[in-house]
Amino acid sequence: MDADTAGPIILDTLTKACSQDPAILTPAEGQLLQWQTQPGFYSVLSSIFCNHEIDVNVRWLAVMYIKNGVDKYWRRTAPSAMKEEEKELIRQRLLVNFNEPSPQICTQMAVLVSKIARLDCPRNWPNLLPTLLQTVRSENILLQERSLLVLHHVVKTLASKRLAPDRKLFEDLTLDIFGYIYTLWSEQLTDFLQQASMHSDDMEVIFDRTVLSLRILRRLVTFGFRDPAKNQEAMSFLNQVFPKLDAMLQCRQSLWGNQRMLQRCEKMINILTKVLLDSLEHHPVCYVQFIHKTLEFVVRYNFSNTGLLYERFTVNCFNLMKNIVLSETDSVKLQAYEIKSGFFTFETLQEICQRIVSQYFLLNHEDLSTWDSDPEEFCQEEVGDTYKYSLRPCTETLFVSLFKEYRASLCDILIKMLHNLQGPCDVENMIAILRKDAVYNAVGQAAFDLFYDIDFDQWFQNHLLAELKITHNNYRIIRRRVIWLCGQWVNVKLSSSLRPALYEAICPLLQPTEDLVVRLEAANTLKLDILCFYHINIFIGDKILETFLEVMFSLLFQLLQEVQECDTKMQVLHVVSFVIERVGKQIRPFATSLVSYLPALWEEAKDHNMLKCAILTTLIHLVQSFGTLSSTMYEFLLPVIALSTDTSKPEHVYLLDDGLELWHTTLVNAETLTPELLALYSNMTSLLEMSTENLRICLKVIEEYILLGPNAFMEGYANELVKSLSSMVTDLRTEGVILVLKVVELVFRAFPAQGPQVFSSMLAEFLRSILISDEHPMVMSIYVTIFARVVLQNQDYFWTFLDQIATESLSESTALFKSLLTAWMETIDSMTQPERRKLSALALASLITVNNRVIFERFGSIMSICVQVLHDVCRVPVDEDTVIQLDALVISDGDDRGEDEQDTEHEKRKRALSRTDPVHSIPLKEFVFQQLRQCHNLHGDKLFDELTHQIDPDVYLQLQQFTKT
Repeated sequence: MDADTAGPIILDTLTKACSQDPAILTPAEGQLLQWQTQPGFYSVLSSIFCNHEIDVNVRWLAVMYIKNGVDKYWRRTAPSAMKEEEKELIRQRLLVNFNEPSPQICTQMAVLVSKIARLDCPRNWPNLLPTLLQTVRSENILLQERSLLVLHHVVKTLASKRLAPDRKLFEDLTLDIFGYIYTLWSEQLTDFLQQASMHSDDMEVIFDRTVLSLRILRRLVTFGFRDPAKNQEAMSFLNQVFPKLDAMLQCRQSLWGNQRMLQRCEKMINILTKVLLDSLEHHPVCYVQFIHKTLEFVVRYNFSNTGLLYERFTVNCFNLMKNIVLSETDSVKLQAYEIKSGFFTFETLQEICQRIVSQYFLLNHEDLSTWDSDPEEFCQEEVGDTYKYSLRPCTETLFVSLFKEYRASLCDILIKMLHNLQGPCDVENMIAILRKDAVYNAVGQAAFDLFYDIDFDQWFQNHLLAELKITHNNYRIIRRRVIWLCGQWVNVKLSSSLRPALYEAICPLLQPTEDLVVRLEAANTLKLDILCFYHINIFIGDKILETFLEVMFSLLFQLLQEVQECDTKMQVLHVVSFVIERVGKQIRPFATSLVSYLPALWEEAKDHNMLKCAILTTLIHLVQSFGTLSSTMYEFLLPVIALSTDTSKPEHVYLLDDGLELWHTTLVNAETLTPELLALYSNMTSLLEMSTENLRICLKVIEEYILLGPNAFMEGYANELVKSLSSMVTDLRTEGVILVLKVVELVFRAFPAQGPQVFSSMLAEFLRSILISDEHPMVMSIYVTIFARVVLQNQDYFWTFLDQIATESLSESTALFKSLLTAWMETIDSMTQPERRKLSALALASLITVNNRVIFERFGSIMSICVQVLHDVCRVPVDEDTVIQLDALVISDGDDRGEDEQDTEHEKRKRALSRTDPVHSIPLKEFVFQQLRQCHNLHGDKLFDELTHQIDPDVYLQLQQFTKT
């Protein structure tokens, strides 16, 4: 693309792409998309955005296209990669464009420079950093500000690189520029504070440069020094953070009323506190000397009469204190411990604890307003890293951290606060209600650490239950907190004998007449209770919960229908799901309405994939509970499975795991294979091709299809199955290969006649692997087992298959069989499962009636293996008169081993198949002696005597012993 001729055309197209008219905009965007891979396109764009006379919107679009082009085509290995000449031209133009007048374009240009620097600096762009530093020193304010912005983005990008050479580069860069940037920032901040003290209009001009310098310093001091303590300028900067914070907080107070500058001051304060947080996290040893200073600073501004300055500052301060309390660096643990112990005296801890509870734990006007106007928003769960930026979870994590570290002191303080609040409050005294709520919150947060100090059973019965019965509207705050408190303590110290009382308390709180926030909290406490007692009673059921099931499930269902937000519906649905999972079949009489409601809820969750996941989980538990009756849900259930496991649908990214589990559960509980259920398998091929992440459950689903509708499934999907499994075996690790082979083995068990023919291509690969003998012992064991099954159940095909392989490999079938038999006999010794060993013995015994030279040569070895396995599988019940040898693996009529009333349909099908399996239906001893008699009859006395003389005398003696019992 020639720049002179293409420039005007591209400029015109960019101009059209800025149009508000879709008829002009769309074709222009299409044309720009086509030019993305054209050589010279990006150099033309760079000339356009560097031309300050062109319209700013066009220039902004040009730099955006270059930025996207760098992501796609800058690397040498990228398809349609940019030529080096074009990249060099772009780099040169960027270095002379630091006088960009538009702030918006300069921001995008700074990001663009940082993206190129990440790939090219310093090797292919050695003059970037020297040019930047030279421009930063410029007396021209615009140039300095723009170059600081670019330097900030470059430093931010280079600091994120973690390879050793990249870290060394960043450390060298830090040594070069830290001193100058630190001095620059100090001068800028002094200038700003002076201007701010006079409320000068010039303070805004210098502020942006001051913030940029500080942001650069933050990255440099955090990632540019292996140990800041060894650098005088770095330590000087860290020491200066505290007085600068004091100065900025005073400045903020003096600018009260100037909202714009107030917010800017807060930005500077936030960055300064982040410098401390980063230093503590990345340089804990170096930070020990700042621990006392930090704790003094946090207490002075947050646990004194100063009060809450502003939320973000308090959050950062609390996180600083929490991280110091929790920090344990071995090399300086004792020193840090002594500093913290000296600071956190009983009086200091008392003041902090009382202020956290009485000041920060109090529900404020905004909280109560949200409760009234949007109760579902009020109840949104705080999850993840919200403590890093939200005051309430941040305060709670600080409180819990302090309590764990200084339990002995804080227990007495908190217990005293609790004793002062015993008995119901005056329902009209909101201050008293809010204080009690805060203390109860503290007791719940510290539940594990108060185990020995509070008799929760006694408190629950004598005080808390009474407070739950006070129905005044103001007292909803306490009702909500008390039932939350029960949820916190249920896993700590609530006797199982009190569960009926807890459920009796929960039911009224779930009533539609109750406040919605209280209802949601009661539902969550029920979930926590079920989780707590699930493992205790997992094998005996939950009779207590079943007693309240009808009322409780009905109330939860009403709550699910009433809430509006998808997130809230998801929370309630999780509780419903836990209840269903816990009570199993007992839910059937009460779940009809829920089953009818779920399709509408699924439609409502069209754009909320996490709610869909919750619905899938509920369906899994419903299918488990309904068993074969789950077929009544197929009209809704099967399309949900189809969508969740369809890799062509974008939703599968979120729904696949739960969708596969639902598919598996549906098949496990299905009584028959319907055409619609069979049609779902069309999704499986792409799932197997996608990745091995879900391989185990995908193979389970395949096994379930084979057992549920063997003929229909194999008729419809046998070829696809062989193709999928064949391609996987070559790419998987040993564990995955074993899983695949077990599916093949299942097919051979279910289809002894047809299976080997359908899987003939895989059988050929198995044979090659056996002959090479380079597989894992477990894999070899399964290979041999598969061939043993073919020999035992489809011997005619076995000989045909050997002849075919011999022809294809230009070898003799006799030699091939001899090699197979040798490898087979060697593998038996490594078999650990009695079932596999018996199958091999049965198969080898079946061969002794065949008129084959190789078998005659190995007759003695075959009989030795049979005797070994006879010892493995025959047990000897002994009483005073009788010694009887029985095949322990044979399942006789009336034998109910392994059966259970709770067995799924799939388990029943597995047992039915096992009963027909030769391993479990043919007694090995009878079969071996039957084969010996037949061998004698077929080959005559002379040959049979020659064959039996091959048997080792000890083995022969043992064989005779088996004939006597």
